[in-house]
Amino acid sequence: MSIFNPIHKYIVAALAGTVMITLPIMAQELTIDDLFVELQAVPADQAEQTERITKQISALWSSSGSASMDLLLKRGTDALKAKDTQAAIDHLSALVDHAPNFAQAYHARAQAYFDAGYIGPALADLRTALALNPRHFRAMTGLAYILEETGESQKALETYRKVLELNPNDPVATKAAKRLEGVAL
Repeated sequence: MSIFNPIHKYIVAALAGTVMITLPIMAQELTIDDLFVELQAVPADQAEQTERITKQISALWSSSGSASMDLLLKRGTDALKAKDTQAAIDHLSALVDHAPNFAQAYHARAQAYFDAGYIGPALADLRTALALNPRHFRAMTGLAYILEETGESQKALETYRKVLELNPNDPVATKAAKRLEGVAL
């Protein structure tokens, strides 16, 4: 004999159905578009919140969808951190060869090229990263920095302003734009 009468079975079934429907909704992660909307809404005095969101965006950008490609990216960025630029270039070039549509691969290799003093290849990779991901504000920042260093202050300022359109509280772009506003006019 069951301790549940028929009405209890219906209530339990309805509750279970509700839980099964809402769990996937609750477990969904924010999309990159959601994160950009959040980033736009962060008040200027909330640097920690800006940093948290930009880290989430960077984490999404750093995920290629392939464990092998993600490992090459990790090896390349680890080599960059260890100041082994040639190893970084090698790993990241292999990554670009195997994942030519992965913007983060070009951005990371641009950093390695820049560290090695190869400005031309760094610029080319930053432009490719931005062609693949036009909202890659980190690649834009790198491009703006190189433009500034090569005497193209007006283009650098325009690029920093584009960074600020995407990430209004970016401290590097904010400081650079203020510095260049008088110079680039």
